[in-house]
Amino acid sequence: MSCNDTKTSGKIRMEVSIYETSAKGNKLTEVTEFQKVDSLVTLKLNPEISFQTITGFGGAFTESSAYLLNKLSKANRKLILNAYFSKEGARYSLTRTHMNSCDFSLSNYSYTPVENDKFLEYFTIEEDKDDLIPMIKDALLASEDGFKIFASPWSAAPWMKDNNSWVGGKLLPKYYDTWALFFSKYLDAYKAEGIDIWGFTVENEPHGNGNNWESMHFTPKEMTDFVQFYLGPKLEADGYGDKVILGYDQNRAGLKEWVDEMYRDEASSKYFHGTAIHWYESTYDYFPEALQYAHKKAPNKYLIETEGCVDSEVPHWQDDAWYWKKEATDWGWDWASEEEKYLHPKYAPVNRYARDIIGCLNNWVDGWVDWNMVLDRQGGPNWFENWCVAPVIVDPDADEVYFTPIFYTMAHFSKYIRPGAKVIALENSDERLMATAVQNPDESIAVVLFNEFETPKSISLLLYDKITEFTIEAQAIQTIVIPKK
Repeated sequence: MSCNDTKTSGKIRMEVSIYETSAKGNKLTEVTEFQKVDSLVTLKLNPEISFQTITGFGGAFTESSAYLLNKLSKANRKLILNAYFSKEGARYSLTRTHMNSCDFSLSNYSYTPVENDKFLEYFTIEEDKDDLIPMIKDALLASEDGFKIFASPWSAAPWMKDNNSWVGGKLLPKYYDTWALFFSKYLDAYKAEGIDIWGFTVENEPHGNGNNWESMHFTPKEMTDFVQFYLGPKLEADGYGDKVILGYDQNRAGLKEWVDEMYRDEASSKYFHGTAIHWYESTYDYFPEALQYAHKKAPNKYLIETEGCVDSEVPHWQDDAWYWKKEATDWGWDWASEEEKYLHPKYAPVNRYARDIIGCLNNWVDGWVDWNMVLDRQGGPNWFENWCVAPVIVDPDADEVYFTPIFYTMAHFSKYIRPGAKVIALENSDERLMATAVQNPDESIAVVLFNEFETPKSISLLLYDKITEFTIEAQAIQTIVIPKK
């Protein structure tokens, strides 16, 4: 059955394009022929009702990813960057990078290597010039539309902290002014390299990470005070008042106490442009109640997923089937209390991404950013040996590249849902089929479906007086594009 040869039952046949990624082997493949099955799902679109405006989708520039790209042939380096950023590729539109080192760096380093340099006269981004900056510049060249970049610190240099260590501890109050200056200096330095930074998260994972790699702790009040009295005014004074500041930057279950403090009054809310979240609280729960609460607390602010990955795993090489199977667990299983281990069952990597992104879009999240873009066959390099999975895995010694099913999963959203799109109302007759829809700035509509289960489903998609019918495979993601009327 072709999706354009449907009996219309009194409605006008709707022309659409359908792209599918599936456990059976489709990889963002355009599909036009469908087998009808018994299970019928009705989806009804209503663009008259709209929700949040999309900021973008993408991944993170890390030293590890940039280092690996430098070890590949020029052809494979270009292949990967085009796959992520070009119009023919995934068209990433929102990206992250780290300030100072992070776990996905080759070693610990900071831009402030001289102790007690309170006015940062010796500030330098020299460490970024071999790998990170060339990767960002080449990505910008590959991108026709451009993309936003926000930066996140994992830790200040040890000399600014109360424990004089990269791991844990707090910023000493006497260095609050210095740390605010650090953000301004970073903007200056990257601007001098021709890279415009859109904004920041104040601190990656302010609760810490179990004292494992670079971290710096803030309570909700400490971070809010730092932003209200130091960072916000400093950026404003230096002509950077337009830069976006995202608070929190950790797991969703903690959202309530953070947004209550960040948006405690008009004076604090002034400097926070939004809230940043991660997904590591669970392998499957996207915490809709917490997302709804955060939106209601600050309905005109950003709510952006700034990091997510399948962690505590060595990625499987050239084995698409693994990414569709419930074989992957996460670091959370290791540290969760017995009563919370139920949040961390083994869960297929593709399922985790597709379920989370659709769940987020249906609960006011406006941007979704993956973690590393490129890792090696070990899931590194990572100075702490904290192995993770990335959408693209490479073998630099053999100069080989593997685009995992996660890459295509991300592209189902990033390629077809553009910045400025509006999430629109969608009635779905089957709660087991995940679905979300947007209207893009060019007035095209993109619908993303995820069928996690072992049986295909027939779909009847309605838009006003138009209809199209098709089938989604078992274990499949589809993006349906409806062109402008």
